[in-house]
Amino acid sequence: MHIPTVMKTSIRAFAATVLALALLVPQIVGAGAPTDQLKSYVERVLKTAQAGRGSASERATIRKLADELFDWQEMAQRSLGPHWRERSPAERQEFVPLFADLVERGYISKIEQYDGEKIQYTGERIEGDLATVRTKVITKQGTEIPIDYRMVLRNGRWMIYDVDIEGVSLVANYRTQFNSVVRRSSYQELVKRMKSKEQPAASPPTR
Repeated sequence: MHIPTVMKTSIRAFAATVLALALLVPQIVGAGAPTDQLKSYVERVLKTAQAGRGSASERATIRKLADELFDWQEMAQRSLGPHWRERSPAERQEFVPLFADLVERGYISKIEQYDGEKIQYTGERIEGDLATVRTKVITKQGTEIPIDYRMVLRNGRWMIYDVDIEGVSLVANYRTQFNSVVRRSSYQELVKRMKSKEQPAASPPTR
């Protein structure tokens, strides 16, 4: 039994999300603390990927960088939606790394497919401990894809908790998928599928 495949737009959105974090030659417009931090991680990820070329050590390093950049607990909680409240502390502790592993697998695979696309950082908005970094991905065909990174300030560090691509939220897509499985089957079935490495959606195609 497979977890339902989401609409093509959501798959395209995920592909753009992970691709945007592996882009070369970023151009900064109106940069501030969140933008600067995001740019710094992009450069470190690129440097690691280009040096490792698919090696086990390269993937391990990129996963470590992703753990520093993404607020996995916040993302997992938002993605599980109302079902998070029903989970015990032990279940929550188990779910967060499973969710992180799910996202990281797609993230790393897309970085390894990087082919020279560019990104422009077009601005940011900060409201207290929340921020949005606005960017545009420029494909080789000249197509512009708007991508907004939602970030939260944790212990003096800006971390991503959602990515919005062309109006489509990554967290909202996962929430739809997870909710479908839990309601049709059970939370335990969702965890079982995540542990077996079964993707909750079809693998995102290369743009």
